[in-house]
Amino acid sequence: MRRLTTSLATTAVAALVGVGLASTPAQAVPADKAQVLASWTQTSASSYNAWYSARLNQSAWSAYAFDWSTDYCSSSPDNPWGFPFKNACARHDFGYRNYKAMGTFSANKSRLDSAFYEDLKRVCNNYSGATKTACDSTAWTYYQAVKLLG
Repeated sequence: MRRLTTSLATTAVAALVGVGLASTPAQAVPADKAQVLASWTQTSASSYNAWYSARLNQSAWSAYAFDWSTDYCSSSPDNPWGFPFKNACARHDFGYRNYKAMGTFSANKSRLDSAFYEDLKRVCNNYSGATKTACDSTAWTYYQAVKLLG
């Protein structure tokens, strides 16, 4: 009888726990998700820096359910001719994926593409002379590609 009582008690507790979990509402995404997303997808260096800092500490932003996935520069080189465009491509993916998920991509695409171009130009500002000219030309090409095909 003792085994039966223990077994029934264990089953009852498991059932109650299951009911409790089923009735607990899912955690809502913070109300300011759109504002945070907008702040990380502007054309300024400070916007890029804020996004990059958050990217390095994604767990702190987990409640927002952002899509941090990236394929970097897709089928184009991430570092063409040695120019490190990889992080600019990652931020561009971040903007595209999250605005698409929110259903507001069309209204934000132009700004996302402009932010991408500004990020690329900031990379190019680390060079001078013919190297900077080559970088700027490559940045323009990448920008035109996402503007037309993105």
